[in-house]
Amino acid sequence: MQFIRTHRASRTLAVAAAFSLVLTACGSGSDSDGDGATAGGDGADKTITLGFIPSWTDGLSTAYLLQNQLEEQGYTVKMQTLTEAAPLYTALSKGDVDIYPSAWPEVTHAKYMETYGDDIEDLGAYYDNAKLTFAVPEYMDITSIDELPGIADELGGKVIGIEPGAGLTGVTKDSVFPEYELGKDFTLVESSTTAMLAELKKATDAQEPIVVTLWKPFWANSAFPVRDLEDPKGALGEPEGLHFLATKGFADEHPEAAEMIGSIKLDDALYGDLEDKVVNQFGDGKEPEAIKAWLEEHPDAIKAG
Repeated sequence: MQFIRTHRASRTLAVAAAFSLVLTACGSGSDSDGDGATAGGDGADKTITLGFIPSWTDGLSTAYLLQNQLEEQGYTVKMQTLTEAAPLYTALSKGDVDIYPSAWPEVTHAKYMETYGDDIEDLGAYYDNAKLTFAVPEYMDITSIDELPGIADELGGKVIGIEPGAGLTGVTKDSVFPEYELGKDFTLVESSTTAMLAELKKATDAQEPIVVTLWKPFWANSAFPVRDLEDPKGALGEPEGLHFLATKGFADEHPEAAEMIGSIKLDDALYGDLEDKVVNQFGDGKEPEAIKAWLEEHPDAIKAG
């Protein structure tokens, strides 16, 4: 797949060079002959760039869902992948991407909204019960985060985390570790979602102890024999909504698209099936086919706003 350029001609080469350090090559298959392409014959710019982090499969799933729906409206959709949340919010605020299709702005990404929120507009929440978790395999006896210090040796003194720039990583370091005094006995292993899942699979296959940072909704919660640890001190925060965020002025420029996007509401069953199809049933490279299959099974899931 090819690297996608943004359609906004005013972006500077310096910004492009900075983002090239974190952008992952990815194209949508719906690219136009050039930037700033038009559709529908009305002379308006109808190219929309979606920015997301592929290893965070909530955004992966909803990005391809939006691609499908926006193309139905006559838009040219470009897919731009990044590896960390901070560059994604920066790109969104500058207009280098038009939409972040699955943001956690209420709690997990609150610090990014404090920094960039003035240049971002919220198109609405599509899911309202997202939460951060610490999880262990079901065969372990502990049920609460406050029990972790007692089995630090058994766990090798490690909490297996994800990307350093993830909101979950920040909450773990700034809230969970201090609240439960885990820093005395544990180190947070910061790597990637893929690496965390590999460690989780290795441990559960061997019936070995492990504690990982997870979140819901996420397909791994049902794919692996894990359970959430209780968080009696509330260090991981309250459940929050997953939002579609856009660069400032998007709704004025693309009112039809904004209305459609804001109308999308998914419950646990709809979201779970969407992510399962994209990630597990169809897999990498077949995301558009997964979306078509999901829409065929749930024809009333997406309605006009």
